[in-house]
This record gives sequence, structure tokens and C-alpha cells, in this order.
Amino acid sequence: MPLIASSSYLQSPAYLWNGHVETIVPAVARRVKVPYERERLELPDGDFVDLDWLDKKSRRLLVLTHGLEGNSRRNYVQATARFFAQEGWDVLAWNCRSCSGEMNRLPRLYHHGEIGDFGQVIQHAFRTKDYEQVALVGFSMGGSITLKYLGVQGKELPDAVKTGIAFSTPCDIEASIRTLELPVNRFYKNRFYKKLRRKIELKAIQFPGLIDAGLLNQVKTWRDFDTFFSAPLNGFDSPETFYQQASCVNYMEGIRVPALLANAQNDPILSPECSPAELCRRHPNVYLEMPARGGHVGFTLHRRGFSWMEQRAMEFIQNGK
Repeated sequence: MPLIASSSYLQSPAYLWNGHVETIVPAVARRVKVPYERERLELPDGDFVDLDWLDKKSRRLLVLTHGLEGNSRRNYVQATARFFAQEGWDVLAWNCRSCSGEMNRLPRLYHHGEIGDFGQVIQHAFRTKDYEQVALVGFSMGGSITLKYLGVQGKELPDAVKTGIAFSTPCDIEASIRTLELPVNRFYKNRFYKKLRRKIELKAIQFPGLIDAGLLNQVKTWRDFDTFFSAPLNGFDSPETFYQQASCVNYMEGIRVPALLANAQNDPILSPECSPAELCRRHPNVYLEMPARGGHVGFTLHRRGFSWMEQRAMEFIQNGK
């Protein structure tokens, strides 16, 4: 049932003429800065993640999760944080391991299906304050983490977590990798790979003998990188197992609260499999919205400094659809 036939994101500004421009221009041209207060959360395994808060003395909390090689300072995160804080919400924008500006302590980093750290963040939020309403919003990889968490938790989800929203989300990781490998997407692939390569090089220095940075010279495809690094460092026996467990589409059946998946039809790095229409058509809680335009984590509005994402998130939280 919850296929949203007509999206409220109707038209990008004229200067954003295709999905690539709609993706790149907002990422580099938007300028948003909010006054976060940082807290370090120590994790049970001895590692840490850094949390950035906006405390508005509210009992409503928005939890924001960034995309691959992003962080809480990305414009799309800060813009959403600003929007909700102005409406009186507390905001918690957390940084995945290694993404806060300081390398994490353990060999592993993070991935699209890593929900253990996310669960620790949410538990910590409840220890911090008695929140009565919590909404989860994720972007790209953060959307995958959000939807998988909701699906795995199912009926065990804390009562105060009322809704989840995912923008530009690669629900099927293996299909997304095939799309990323297309020649037209070389820019995005190289950008991601350059950042991750640097982290692997640092990890090899941090853990000599455990990580072989020389294998980076053998990486020709994204699957190679996952075979040599992503799968083994995260405890998976093969890239196939990694892709299966990292893909939120395999867990969305378990979602028990209203959840919105919003993927633009012209998103250059998402495959059709990332917008599981059949699953959403029969699922009572997962709403799929597919605007014709918007790019990847773009969705620019004519109002300077604003995007459709923060406004759509608030609307869905308030109305449940």
C-alpha cells in the first residue's frame, strides 16, 4: 500500500539540469554551520564514536546518520539539524567510527549494515534524557543503517522511537556497486575510493602485520576492495556474505513503525533494486517515495540553503505518511 504516487518534490532549480549536477552542486555550494556540542561515546569493545548534539531542552530527539565517508558536519546533516532545532527538537548527529576527524582505535571501520554502534548511540541517548519521541533520519549509507536497525529491532524497538526516514539509500549493496562501476560514475567511485584507501593505509600503520596495504595495488573494482578489506575487517567470510548482511532490503520486512524511503529516479548512483517497490507495496509501514528529480542527497529547493529533505522529514514525522 505505501507507494507514494505523487511526490511533493516537484521541480529542481533550472540550473540543476540532471542528476549529476543535482548531486554535486549542493554538496559543494551549500554552506551550513550549527553550534554542535561534542561528546565521545566509549563503546563496549574498547572503541569510540563521537556524537554532536544540539540541546534545545526538549523531550523530542532527532538522530541523524551520515553517508559513506561523510560526517556530522556535512551540509545535508547540518541543514537538517538546524531545521529541527529551530522547531524545538534536540538533535544528535553521530559520526561512524573513523569519521569524526580522529581515527578509531580498532582495525575495523564501519559499513552500510553496521547497526551495533547505532544501537549503542540510541541507548546512550535514552540514558542521557527521558525522551518521549525519537525520530531517526539517515542519508545514503545512513539511510541503510537506519532501515536495517528498524527492521532488525522489529517489535523490540524502544517505544519512544516513533519513525524512521531514509534519503537516497542504497538498499541493495551489490546492485549499488554494479551501478557505481559504470563509467559514467567514475567520479563518485574515485572520490569514495581515495578516502577509503587513505584510511586503509593508516590502519596498516596502526596494525602492522594485520592489514596488508600492498593489496591496495591489486584493487581494480569495488568488489576487490570489499574482498581484500571490507569483508575480512568486518568479520565476514566473503563479499557475498558481506553484501547480504549489509543490504537493508533484506531486513525491511521487520519494520514495525512508519518509515519513509525517498530515492530520486534520477539518482546517478542508485540502481532500481534500491527502491523495492514490491516490498513497499505490500508492507503496511514502509513508504516509498520516488521523485523524478533530486539526484543523490540533493533535492535542492529554490530557497537558498534549504533542501526538500529536512522539510519532508518533518512532514512525515508529523503525519506518518
